[in-house]
Amino acid sequence: MDCAPDSGSSTTQGSPHLGKQEGSESAEVQDTYNGSQKNEKHVEKNERGTKKRGWPKGKKRKKNIPNGPKAPLTGYMRFLNERREQLRAQHPHLSSPEITKMLGSEWSKLPPEEKQCYLDEAEREKQQYVKELQAYRGTEAYKMSTKVAQEKKMRKETTYSMSNGVHAENKSDEKQGKMSMFDIPIFTEEFLNHNKAQEAELRKLRKANIEYEEQNAVLQKHIDNMKSAKEKLEEELSEEQNQNSAIQKHLESLRQMLTSSLANVSLPGSGENATLDTVDSYLTKLHSIVVDDARQNDKLVKKIQEILSKLENSDRP
Repeated sequence: MDCAPDSGSSTTQGSPHLGKQEGSESAEVQDTYNGSQKNEKHVEKNERGTKKRGWPKGKKRKKNIPNGPKAPLTGYMRFLNERREQLRAQHPHLSSPEITKMLGSEWSKLPPEEKQCYLDEAEREKQQYVKELQAYRGTEAYKMSTKVAQEKKMRKETTYSMSNGVHAENKSDEKQGKMSMFDIPIFTEEFLNHNKAQEAELRKLRKANIEYEEQNAVLQKHIDNMKSAKEKLEEELSEEQNQNSAIQKHLESLRQMLTSSLANVSLPGSGENATLDTVDSYLTKLHSIVVDDARQNDKLVKKIQEILSKLENSDRP
């Protein structure tokens, strides 16, 4: 922005027409702009090198109107925005606070006619902002946003008052409970009766405690008996498993001996011989043949008797 002084134009601040227009603005609209302008003046003061940081104590920032027109910048802020990048390019080694401090010093030394150029431009945008703000305040969007803000504020105040009421009530109940225990004067009849009631309650609790301990002892004894029975059953089960394993081994040994001894003995009629897989069914069929017709199969019976006799003799020590 090339803001050179214009000799042919008068300043906006001295114009009677603008003064009349400002007088017609509503106090609320003017306050909105003045609030933002004061905020920027505070920034200007801090950027000139004062040690004060943050926002002034006791003052609130002027909030922007939701969806409303944006407040215009002051002449000083316009000057900062225009010169900041130029100065940063000239002094790239300087930090932002140092550049801002240099800009504040430069603004204070700026000739009045050049400074007035920035102020006039800010004043023109201010008038435009005032018109837009007045128009916006008549829209439905502004009314809705104002209504929502008021409802939010009321909810916040209601919640705060309710929380304070509950807190005070809890404190009162707690204080009353403590007083009910210690507000009886000592060595009075009421005090003695209270002690008797407490002692009776204590005796009742001790008796109940003894009964619970006796029940626990009985239950513990049952638990010990159950553990002993479990260990005994586990020992018996282990013995049974060992016996079953020994019997199974002996049975397998007998099957092998019978299979090898009867391998050459064929069943009459079918000619079936004994094998490890069919030895059980083979013996069943052989028993049926011998029982049903022993005379006709006399030779077979004698041969079986000889084989069994040999097996019996081999088992003896």
